[in-house]
Amino acid sequence: MAGSSHGHTPAAWTGVIIAFIGFCVAGAFMVMAQPLGFWAGMVIIALGGVVGAVMRAMGLGQPKQTHTLAHTAPAPAPAREPAGAEG
Repeated sequence: MAGSSHGHTPAAWTGVIIAFIGFCVAGAFMVMAQPLGFWAGMVIIALGGVVGAVMRAMGLGQPKQTHTLAHTAPAPAPAREPAGAEG
């Protein structure tokens, strides 16, 4: 994952932060046994996904060409000395 820059964009950070706030709101209201507040938190979680998708569509997400991983050939094995060779 280190070479793919997965999630290192303003769209990803914003969407995740909004969803995290919604998760905290929903969790708090669930503990307080307030269904309306719980569902408000769930709406905030969904809003985080929508905001992230809109920001990605605006060009603040990862560019399309970086989504493919480059396949490289394996490095050749180091040459070995014959068993009877002197160093």
